[in-house]
Amino acid sequence: MMKTAFVPPPYPYERLSGVRDRAMAHDGGVIDCSIGTPCDPPPTEVLAALAQSGSERGYPTSAGSDALLGAAVDWMGRRFDVEVPMAGVAACVGTKELVASVVQHLALRQPQRSVVLYPEVSYPTYAMGAQLAGLKAVPVPMVDGRLDLGSIDSETAAAALVLWSNSPSNPTGDLDDLSAAAAWGRDHDVVVLSDECYTEFTWATTPQTILSTGLSGVLAVHSLSKRSNLAGLRAGFYAGDPELVGFLRSVRQHAGLMVPGPVQAAAAVALADDTHVVQQRHRYLERLELVASGLRVAGYEAVVPSGTFYLWVPIREDQPDAWVAAEEIAVHSGMLVSPGDLYGSAGAGHFRVAVVQPTERLELAMGRLSTQ
Repeated sequence: MMKTAFVPPPYPYERLSGVRDRAMAHDGGVIDCSIGTPCDPPPTEVLAALAQSGSERGYPTSAGSDALLGAAVDWMGRRFDVEVPMAGVAACVGTKELVASVVQHLALRQPQRSVVLYPEVSYPTYAMGAQLAGLKAVPVPMVDGRLDLGSIDSETAAAALVLWSNSPSNPTGDLDDLSAAAAWGRDHDVVVLSDECYTEFTWATTPQTILSTGLSGVLAVHSLSKRSNLAGLRAGFYAGDPELVGFLRSVRQHAGLMVPGPVQAAAAVALADDTHVVQQRHRYLERLELVASGLRVAGYEAVVPSGTFYLWVPIREDQPDAWVAAEEIAVHSGMLVSPGDLYGSAGAGHFRVAVVQPTERLELAMGRLSTQ
């Protein structure tokens, strides 16, 4: 059978250009809450390490320096009270890169498996990673914000290469049952990939990790983009089953995937410090409450989520879809939000607000919205 050429779909946020133009018409321009790009400053000590590491001349290690991996191990011990050996952790060039490429690499290990399972309302890169690898992306329904693992039929489970979980969830802010996901994966010999990039911004409970269930058959994915306002450095790590980590380390080394040396030095400093994360938690919780309150005044059922710095808001009954809601919000307030179908068709009745703008800008948007 002849294969068809791959044509990349439009990048999700490029679809917002028309709505962005409506928001730009306001004095001061758009208040962009469509993408989770941090606006607050990272710690000065991290920037000093970035500038003064002296590591820019030589090639960095692909798996990560001992300083970075040691800092990651120590952080997981402090944050989750889990013990992970150095052989069970490795660096990645920002977690989006890992999310997009890891199933392609794991498919080399289990070529008989062809299905990637992922939450039906989720970060678009889970499904795109499967498509780029030539695998079948199968969305798993959600019930009360958790993966409905019982809905996965035996034939699909037998063909599954990995199961993605994302907790706290982008875009919904819900918390998944990580113990159930890990148990399902072990029962079906399916690798469970747990995207935990927002774990520092968990509001309903203490931060959770799938590694608390043990390391066998699971990998947790972590990022400095959110916790430390370092999205521009592209630094993250994955941790868990040492056999899986060792395989991925080897493949990724051959592919030349490596975090730059100065970035590794800065990331190690960031992971060693928790004080700036506490401060960032206060900022985001204040902004979540501010915007949720302002949206409620405008007739939306907005509530602070269980985790993340996103609000996942149902459209009003008088609005036919989330694109209309996004345009009305842009016209009235200058705030740009993301229609929910960017995260899967099941999200079509919602929109997402990322509270990543300075508090005074969010106050401006909510003030404008309250007068409509």
